[in-house]
Amino acid sequence: MPNSIRGASTYHHGDLRAALIDAAVALIAEHGVQGLSLRECARRAGVSHAAPYRHFAEKNDLLLAIAQQGFGWLAEAGRAAMTGVTGARERLEAYGVAYVRFAVTHPVHHRVMFSEALGGAHTQKGDEPSFQLLVEAASQAVGPDDPPLLAAVSAWSLPHGLAMLILDGRIPPELVRTPDDAERLAREVFAMWRSGLR
Repeated sequence: MPNSIRGASTYHHGDLRAALIDAAVALIAEHGVQGLSLRECARRAGVSHAAPYRHFAEKNDLLLAIAQQGFGWLAEAGRAAMTGVTGARERLEAYGVAYVRFAVTHPVHHRVMFSEALGGAHTQKGDEPSFQLLVEAASQAVGPDDPPLLAAVSAWSLPHGLAMLILDGRIPPELVRTPDDAERLAREVFAMWRSGLR
């Protein structure tokens, strides 16, 4: 899962789509989704204003590409986190920790993935790999009569809520200065939730 933006300086023929996505992520980080434009992405990628239309008919197509990239990275992170973890509950928590770390490491992707700007093009569907991974992990951690989808939504709520609290600056900054801090906080929150709040 890449952690850096390539930028226009590394664009070369045949990689325009990737260069435009990178430019869009950097632009959103600076100005928010409302500040995204295909024209500015083209300028940053060092190509003509018409060039982006070879890959993206409109701005929302570019946002969708960012979201799809993010969901792919999230699925990779979830699978990696659960590798070698045998307990059902432990696997589910490992996914949750990976989810929070992903959100903090890739805040633009995470926000775009759940952005209202995508409207009907939203990619968080039942057949989306990262969500399917969550459903499978959650279904193994509950009883046979518990609906897997409900279990997945329940398991999703805690890491997603924590991730959004961090990204929105609602968590004291001294607790989450780095992705490692966010991961540590997630583990502590999940452990407290598991043991029961008193």
